[in-house]
Amino acid sequence: MKIWATILSIIFLIFVVAMLWLYWFTGFRDISLTSKSDNSNFSLENKVSTASDLKESNFSLSGSSNMQFYNNMRYSNFKISYRISDACTLQKKADAEGAFEILENKTILDFYPVQNNEEILISCEDKQRIKEDFFIAGEGGPVNITQAGEFNVILYGEVSLIRQSECQNPNVALHEILHALGFDHSGNPNNIMYNISKCSQTLGDDIPMLIDELYSIPSYADLVLEDIVPVIHGKYLDVNLTVKNNGFKDAPASVIKIYMDDVFVDEMNLEALEIGFGMKIMLQNVYTKKSNFDALKFVVETNFEELDKKNNEAIFEAQSN
Repeated sequence: MKIWATILSIIFLIFVVAMLWLYWFTGFRDISLTSKSDNSNFSLENKVSTASDLKESNFSLSGSSNMQFYNNMRYSNFKISYRISDACTLQKKADAEGAFEILENKTILDFYPVQNNEEILISCEDKQRIKEDFFIAGEGGPVNITQAGEFNVILYGEVSLIRQSECQNPNVALHEILHALGFDHSGNPNNIMYNISKCSQTLGDDIPMLIDELYSIPSYADLVLEDIVPVIHGKYLDVNLTVKNNGFKDAPASVIKIYMDDVFVDEMNLEALEIGFGMKIMLQNVYTKKSNFDALKFVVETNFEELDKKNNEAIFEAQSN
């Protein structure tokens, strides 16, 4: 009997140790997670004018959808490079430069010439072209666009000055450069963006105002956490998530860190992301060391300026089932 009692005691002890080990490494609690974070990119709802304002408030634009090909079109920076083709006549070169100067005087934009890797190319054609019984004076528009959050970022635009302007002001060049900046035709015959060019047409206040609104936002990167799906299995974490760069500048390498109740759990390096690009990440069986917690937090830690640091963080509250 003593032998059996000893054997049963040993079996019971092994069982207790095994259960303690199983609890320590896996836990028994089923946990559901509820997001409590507003981790979306900044929305366009309230106007700001500086980078510090942007950190405290959401941004708003008025009239973009009515005046542009797509909503909120802009280049990555208010300083925009251009190159004028050697094939352009002196008059067409002067018209293009005069149009850039007009926009510089009326807006915060700053145009500068380069020899290569330009953002706007000005080319010229000598032959006349006719469409629907009208001479085509010029063509222009964005060529390479990438969507980044609420914005459509123009990476490259082209302008072709086909006919030499007969106006005192460089209306044709100004019209086509505004196309390259993302602006569509206007229904107002007196507006510079009307689809039939006349020397009497003028640039009103609405386009310069919108340009200043668009380019008042700092040219920073903006990493955003999206589509986070965490699953807890005892003391192990599985998670799928997406990181996107919704800013106006390529984002350097950074780090994603995971915390439970502000206790560090794990981290992974995030490679550099170009404007508008994202990365899907899947982690499995991340050992969390604990099964009892109140909050699970994901943070993208960066050492560079961003449009909004708030969307670098996502928090999920734990709820026992």
